[in-house]
Amino acid sequence: MTGSDLLPPPRARRSELATPASSAEMCAKAPGIGADLVFLDLEDACAPLAKEGARHIAVEALTGLDWGHTVRAVRINGIDTPWCHGDIIEIVTGAREALDVIIVPKARNPRDVWWVDVLLTQLEESLGLSKRIALEVLIEEAEGLGNAMSIARSSNRLEAVIFGAGDLSASLKARVDGNFDPVGEYPGDFWHFARAQVLAAARAAGIDAIDAPYPAYQDPEGYRRAAVAASLLGFDGKWAIHPGQVPIANEVFSPTEDEIARAEESMKAYRSAEADGVGAIGRDGKLVDAAHMRLAANVLYKAALAKRSEP
Repeated sequence: MTGSDLLPPPRARRSELATPASSAEMCAKAPGIGADLVFLDLEDACAPLAKEGARHIAVEALTGLDWGHTVRAVRINGIDTPWCHGDIIEIVTGAREALDVIIVPKARNPRDVWWVDVLLTQLEESLGLSKRIALEVLIEEAEGLGNAMSIARSSNRLEAVIFGAGDLSASLKARVDGNFDPVGEYPGDFWHFARAQVLAAARAAGIDAIDAPYPAYQDPEGYRRAAVAASLLGFDGKWAIHPGQVPIANEVFSPTEDEIARAEESMKAYRSAEADGVGAIGRDGKLVDAAHMRLAANVLYKAALAKRSEP
């Protein structure tokens, strides 16, 4: 299945909610929480003995629940595990058009993504699916961080790369606590370099960048601080491991009414001056030029996505 007509429109990814695929009860609650995307997790959230049985629960949830505007995703097990092949085949065969995205964990190089892409293409053709399944990949290994740019460009199915601080901590042998923060005093932002690498890779490939989970789910203000920092850097959204984190992410990664109004006013004033042959103007005591129009366009684009995802 190829062609731009099969590609879905851009999706909001302000919040991506993790839900254990092994829990039918939690899966049943997930569509009503308000996340832009929910992924039913076959990897870390499922014990080894529960992984194969969780596939059926995931398929039942994907096909039997009303998901509304929520993007439906599944995180498979890594391609170096004995479950990955079965995850993809059983989930795609069972869910068919009820599956929007597959999340590939621990991508180390472009070949990892290529392998999943090829298997999906074969399944889509053999099953006669009417739409194309998209991909997201986690950058959470040292090798993957080093190859982030090539991974982000490895497949035209790829819609987002995700910064995974947890496994990356282990891969780098970092000394961190359970919230992936350094256990001692550290100068500056401990994860800034890795975040910037993932973000730059996403932007170079023209896809979304999603920030890491925040395990301390009983610390909403900490989650908000982390989300704001990622948003300021340029990330499109953040993982949520608890329903209470979802509205915070949706708020933080949506432009405010004031930001939207300023972007619209700046663009209107600049376009008016541009029509008169002026390439830069002064506004509120500041120079406004073409670079500011790109920033304004970013704000309006994110606002449109956020509006589209609302019920």
